[in-house]
Amino acid sequence: MVRPMVRNAQRFHGWIAGVGTSSGTRIVLGHWPRSPFGPFSDVMLERADGQRLLLAPAGRIADFVAAVYRFDRVLAVPVEVDAARRHWQVAAGLLRMRFTTGRRGGLGLLLRCVPAPLAARPAWVALTDIPARLMPGVRTRGSAGGGYREWYGVRDLRRITAVEASWESRDLGPLAPVDPPVRFGFGSAPRTPALVRVVTTVAGPRAPSPPASGRRGL
Repeated sequence: MVRPMVRNAQRFHGWIAGVGTSSGTRIVLGHWPRSPFGPFSDVMLERADGQRLLLAPAGRIADFVAAVYRFDRVLAVPVEVDAARRHWQVAAGLLRMRFTTGRRGGLGLLLRCVPAPLAARPAWVALTDIPARLMPGVRTRGSAGGGYREWYGVRDLRRITAVEASWESRDLGPLAPVDPPVRFGFGSAPRTPALVRVVTTVAGPRAPSPPASGRRGL
């Protein structure tokens, strides 16, 4: 494994899905099979009125994510994700969501050609940040506050073609653009709903400690 080249850095390997709904609620799912905390998932949700919520497993994970990003409410709840090829299901507290991905487009095919060790290097991420800024709100590096910095090394991309989501058993409506951009950190998910495979490097005042059981990620 290639080690991060910045101090107090940790890497999270997984997927980020960003969707909008016709009700105005925008949802960002993080699904991390490999992380300093072991496997976990979390959901960042911004409602039409601008309220920002974090849905994350209890304990250190919720505390860490809330220190890196900005939220109005933090809810410690079980987050379960079932990823079966193109069809994903998410249960997180009062949120239920199912979404479907389409075929990989030209950009996704291009991203898959980038070697994984290269995609994760901060210098490469800094280079990719230049074209990424052509998409409104999208950044691949920056700071969300709290003394933390982040680099998103993108390795794949598929468009999301359909979503069914509810909050407190209320239907959030069909798929819509992620508009306005979400405001959890220094950048937003792409306006066009998408599932992105990433290696996220997080560097800050302190690195997250390993799970109490000593269990590591996959």
